[in-house]
Amino acid sequence: MKLPGNAIRNHQFTLIVVALFTLLGALSFQTMPRSEDPQFDFPLIIVTVTFPGTSPLDMEKLVTDPIEEEINELEDIKDIETIIMDGVTILDVEFNYGADPDEKYDDVIQAISKIRASLPQQIHSIDIKQVSPTDVNVLQIALQSDTASYRELRYQAERLEKAFMRVAGVKRANAMAYPDQQVQITADMAVMRELGLSLSVLKNSLTGSAANVPGGFIDAGTKRFSVKTSGDYQSLEGIRRTVLNLPDGKVVYIEDIAEVKLIDAEPSYLGLYNGKRSVFVAVEQREQTNIFTVLDGLKNVLESYNQDLPDDMTTGIVFDQSVSVEKQVNGFFINLLQGLVLVGIIIFLSLGRRSATIILFAIPISMLIGLGGLEFFGFGLQQMSIVGLVIALGLLVDNAIVVTESIGQKLKLGHSPVEAAINGTSQVAWAIASGTATTILAFVPMLMMPSNTGSFMRSMPVTVVLVLTASFFIAVTLAPLMASRMFRQRVPGQPGSGRNIVQRKLERLSCHHYQTVLDAALKHPVWVIAISLLLFLGSLALFPKVGVSLFPKAEKPQLLLNIELPESSSFYATNDLTTRIDTQVRSYPQVKAVAANIGRENPSVYYNEFPGGEAANKAQLFIILNEMGRAELQQLVRDLRQDFAETPGAKVTVKEFQQGPPVEAPIAIRVLGDDLDSLQQAAASIERLLLATPGTVNVDNPMGRPKLDLDINIHRDKAALLNVSVSSIDDAIRTSLMGSGVGNYRDQNGDDYDIMIRLDSSATPDINNIKELLVMANDGTFVPLRQLISAELQTVPSQLQHYYLERSASVTADTSAEFLTADVTAQVIQELELMQFPAGISYRIGGEQQSRDDSFSGLLKALLISLLGIFAVLVLQFRSFVQPAIVFASIPFAFSGAILALLVFGFSFSVMAFVGLTSLMGIVVNNSIILVDSANQLVQKGSDIREAIASAARMRLTPIVLTTLTTIGGLLPLTMKNSSMWTPLGLVIIGGMLVSTVVTLFIVPALYLLITRKTDERALYGAKMQSA
Repeated sequence: MKLPGNAIRNHQFTLIVVALFTLLGALSFQTMPRSEDPQFDFPLIIVTVTFPGTSPLDMEKLVTDPIEEEINELEDIKDIETIIMDGVTILDVEFNYGADPDEKYDDVIQAISKIRASLPQQIHSIDIKQVSPTDVNVLQIALQSDTASYRELRYQAERLEKAFMRVAGVKRANAMAYPDQQVQITADMAVMRELGLSLSVLKNSLTGSAANVPGGFIDAGTKRFSVKTSGDYQSLEGIRRTVLNLPDGKVVYIEDIAEVKLIDAEPSYLGLYNGKRSVFVAVEQREQTNIFTVLDGLKNVLESYNQDLPDDMTTGIVFDQSVSVEKQVNGFFINLLQGLVLVGIIIFLSLGRRSATIILFAIPISMLIGLGGLEFFGFGLQQMSIVGLVIALGLLVDNAIVVTESIGQKLKLGHSPVEAAINGTSQVAWAIASGTATTILAFVPMLMMPSNTGSFMRSMPVTVVLVLTASFFIAVTLAPLMASRMFRQRVPGQPGSGRNIVQRKLERLSCHHYQTVLDAALKHPVWVIAISLLLFLGSLALFPKVGVSLFPKAEKPQLLLNIELPESSSFYATNDLTTRIDTQVRSYPQVKAVAANIGRENPSVYYNEFPGGEAANKAQLFIILNEMGRAELQQLVRDLRQDFAETPGAKVTVKEFQQGPPVEAPIAIRVLGDDLDSLQQAAASIERLLLATPGTVNVDNPMGRPKLDLDINIHRDKAALLNVSVSSIDDAIRTSLMGSGVGNYRDQNGDDYDIMIRLDSSATPDINNIKELLVMANDGTFVPLRQLISAELQTVPSQLQHYYLERSASVTADTSAEFLTADVTAQVIQELELMQFPAGISYRIGGEQQSRDDSFSGLLKALLISLLGIFAVLVLQFRSFVQPAIVFASIPFAFSGAILALLVFGFSFSVMAFVGLTSLMGIVVNNSIILVDSANQLVQKGSDIREAIASAARMRLTPIVLTTLTTIGGLLPLTMKNSSMWTPLGLVIIGGMLVSTVVTLFIVPALYLLITRKTDERALYGAKMQSA
């Protein structure tokens, strides 16, 4: 390779190029986006349809089925999952991986628009949202007051919302957790009866008056004027003065027959913060922005806002993601610096001051160049990319170590520093190029994973690939340039001056202890290989004891506590119980603050947690904890579960945040079938199975929670005899209970309010509203409604579910910390296979099992491609099919070391452990490449096979040991975090490196001796070509 010589001869240009790339990297480090977790998109669209007062069965027929059939016609659909509840339908439409999320979002909007006219006109709203892990709130503010009205709180919250929206980098700000305001017109049915006014006349008059129909324009000469007609309502007084025509031709005003007030609507979502009534304002950050810059701007706005806040209101910060981001980023950078110090100490003690200076100088330059490339490809700094830097730290020094050690060997032969730098680097340049290529190819499986898991991890392999590429460039340009200036001329045969005790020990190890054992091994190569194979097979037998998992718990100082009352519970009952539980939770000493959400889940504060729809019987506490260790956190979770396990009249579950892409639940069994009774029966059987399975917690079966509905039966024959239409009865009942919308009212602040007609002024719908109701017949007479109907309580499903247009029921469960989800799921599957289900009922396994199968299947395919790619590089390097097989021999033993390390320290084989294993493939072959390449060069020069491999092994012992130690040193701080996420990754690489290094030093020479023939012209030719 001529590049080292050109770099030295054109040293000015080399320095400028290196300085330019380093400067660009430094600027990128200052400006690149920062976040806690990877920012990636996946094609998931959520459609939420709100139709208040509609039962699940009616929602299914009127709303869900038509929408599902239309959406199902779209291309690239992977799953359609639907939850149907009282008055709400939520459709999760997931498209195949690789589909354009924006394009699919537009397709769903067009599909809904196409059938909107055929859906019920009374539908309150259809919300279509493109879901992304980036839609996480980086700041959540609680606006608190126990005395101010919700209207005042809403006004102040919306003022803060608008101020936040003006901050650079803010994507959206939302005020929430307050009842909507509405104009309620409470009609007096007795007065209406006396006047002969029907409900339809009242509704039509108000609807017509509330309509805003532009009048058009007129031309007057050269001028054009817009014509404004009646327009919508501008004041409450205008509503009160609306004219009604009586049957006798007279007129009355609305205020004569009804009361008009601006009031709080029936609440569906309220909030508390530390027990105090609150309205929340949540803020989302734009992609590719720096969270610290955005939060600084938001906090400045909040400080200014607080100065103008009324005295009876205060604000509190519920959640600030920049705190955890700073902790994560700083923690990983501390690990990086600690690893850098360890690597520096190892290199300094092993190679001396000058070599250590060159290598340590190459580390930050390679990383800065890699960071510049990372920003160029659109990635930011977050936990995955920083871990990529930590992994790369132990790898990038390999090239510089091999180069400086090769230059040192040339100096021992009497070459001048410049000649030694050029010849020494050129001699190993192709070998380290192959080593770098194989290491990069080892990370290809992670780059190619066609799943959300792959998207989640992608920035890590990209970081490693970019840094390793930069390290190769530095190793063959800047490193020899620095060596040519810093190294001194030596007398042939004379040892270098200033060798420390570590260098002398390594030399003694190479020339005495290792040589003795190696000679013995080379006398019995078959035995060496046989013993190694037995050890490998033994380690495979230990794999079931390690176990398999996907992603571990997030280990964040935050918890979610979900409260669920029986389905027929009122919002006020939920509010009362939530307030009591909130007070109890805040009494724990580990709890720092609690945000209570009644009727809905907390705004999203984690990338794989998305709040569901509103439900009167549900609440969620977002618990913020003081800093604590993993063991203490797990104990707190157990205490909370135990303390609230027997809460009267409610089901209380504690949920920890989970790492990785979103999963429905760790364990999820989906039952499919059309018959509701059979579905409920099968779901109940599976629920009992999960409850009886050790390790399951938070078992949930929505189909097992029926609700009571009031079924009103209209006596159609009586209605016909009394000349009352069925539609009049339906309209009267709905207006009495829920109100009937007739238009909008906009106040002087520009806020819009629904105008609702009610027949009763009570705060909540009441059965007495119906009993006293009068219905107007077609002839103008009034008939008591109780004469036309009968009512009875009826048990109905509280929730229906669809999976790909078919009725389904999902039974889910979490797993306790001391159990592996894979083991518990396997036990459940084993029992399911023995169960008998009703005809027409089938089941599917979802949850972590499905996600793991998708992730690992994609990873295994990419792994095969990676192995073939590595083999192809080695064939190109050695011009032989045999010698790449020798190099590959070290890979299985890396797996053995990984399994042993996980078993000893008690960790399972998770996705991150798999990442570490795939990384090992490229790492461990590097040592073998250098060893085989050195032996080939000696054979090419005429040495005997045995002598060549023995000499190459002794000569390369020091760089092999050093590259192993530096890789371990770089990863050791990350591994010692005792994190369930990152410790397995470090253990796999460290354990695999230790075992494979030992094996490489013995099994590779043994295989080389057995396989390589002295007359193997291909190997000799390959070695000659590479040394040229």
